Amino acid sequence: MLYINHFSIAFAFVYILRFFQQRLSSLFTLRHVPGPKTSSWVWGEEKKLYYNTPGALYLDWHRTYGNVVKFTGAFGHQLLSITDPHAISFILGEGAYQFPKPKGVRAWFRMLLGEGILWVEGKEAHERQRRSVGPALSLQSARNLTPIFYENAAKMVSQWHRLFDAQHSDEIVIEMTNWAGRFALDTVGRATLSYDFDCLRGQPHALTETLDGLTNHEKSLTSFYMKALFWLLPSILHLGKKGQMIRKTRKELGDLATDILKDAEVVNDPNSKTLMSLMVRADKATAVVRMDAEQIAAQMRTIISAGYEPVSATIAWLFFELATNPDWQQAIREEVSTAGDPTFDELNNAYPLLDAFFLETLRLHPPVLENHHEAAETICIPLSEPVAGSGDLHLVIPKGTIISVPVNVIQKNKLTWGFDADDFRPERWLHRGTRTSRELLAFSVGPRGCLGRNFAAAEIKALTVTLLRHFAFSCPHEIEAFQSFVIRPRVKGEGSSSLPLTVRRTL
Repeated sequence: MLYINHFSIAFAFVYILRFFQQRLSSLFTLRHVPGPKTSSWVWGEEKKLYYNTPGALYLDWHRTYGNVVKFTGAFGHQLLSITDPHAISFILGEGAYQFPKPKGVRAWFRMLLGEGILWVEGKEAHERQRRSVGPALSLQSARNLTPIFYENAAKMVSQWHRLFDAQHSDEIVIEMTNWAGRFALDTVGRATLSYDFDCLRGQPHALTETLDGLTNHEKSLTSFYMKALFWLLPSILHLGKKGQMIRKTRKELGDLATDILKDAEVVNDPNSKTLMSLMVRADKATAVVRMDAEQIAAQMRTIISAGYEPVSATIAWLFFELATNPDWQQAIREEVSTAGDPTFDELNNAYPLLDAFFLETLRLHPPVLENHHEAAETICIPLSEPVAGSGDLHLVIPKGTIISVPVNVIQKNKLTWGFDADDFRPERWLHRGTRTSRELLAFSVGPRGCLGRNFAAAEIKALTVTLLRHFAFSCPHEIEAFQSFVIRPRVKGEGSSSLPLTVRRTL
């Protein structure tokens, strides 16, 4: 027992020594990088970031200090926020595997979803998983699954008409965030797993309540402590009520994935076009090391989570913007009033107003506010312009430094997007050259970019086409951004996400 106590003390001493050694090294190496003065010796800027309007501090910092900003996290650890285009291109592209997700982020994904494609790091391991999952999320796969998007959109229309009939009115209030989540979960279930969660019936649903309960809540001290400390102590994710909720969500998703996988193996349909079937067939055909049942379940949990939170948030923001931009709403309604359901290719190419509105929504309302990375080794990255006070077109980043890539700042850069970068103006996407010169980071880019972007875009556009043919939308409330796992809308001052829209029948 005495030996164990001595060992524990020695281990703690070595850990603390390494912690302070790394902090001193980081302070020295990054001493010339500008940034805000530390507002708290204990929490650094974490409290301000947590309680402020999502993304507001990053915008202020970068407009004050430039493309590379240093700020302090809990207990004095140094973080960088980077918007420099050459640096971003390197971090997300050529150097992607030298900047893995931070340990805390990986711990979150592993605990919640398992060792799937969001968790995995390293070029070889990631490419192996990408080969298994990629075909299931390809352009052709999204094209094949587009009819399912329309079927679910039609179900939603049918349920809404029942709400109108029940209230004996042609104008009612509908909670859009709730229905956006139901549509996203049913669609990812049917399209990826051949499984109908049946959320669009409008009744309370255990899985949606579990997923929302994990992230969609009013900000609390407990959540703040976890958010501020998990960069340094990933094991904190296992503690308290939050840890229990993470384990509960993982178990529910895991049990569901296991049951669906068993059913699929019994049916064994070689012609199935669902993402799960394509993923399993691709794994059997190409992988040297085959995925076991838990690895497949991890991919399924990952796909459900990725197909639910970001997609539902984007749907909600898109309909908020439609509701507050009535001229654009009417113009898009007229554009999509053609007979029949547009094909996947028509959704992408035949409706420039719809496409511009969708892209502008992603620009101003990226579902994920920040991409986080950690320098695996001390590394020198290129810059497009020197850090303030330096003439160097490169920056040395110490090993272990956590980097934030603030998507909202990059997508509101006035040098790229013009003097009106803060304004919602879909017409900017109708000008020649916009698509090639201005790349959105809402889905990230490079080898770690989102594989499901075509899938998500098609389902959101299919829903928009369908709803605009039946209903008109307005919003009588003041709406603010609210950061849960993703950035959601909510009525100003309320706790969890909310978007009550006034909806009027047009058919």
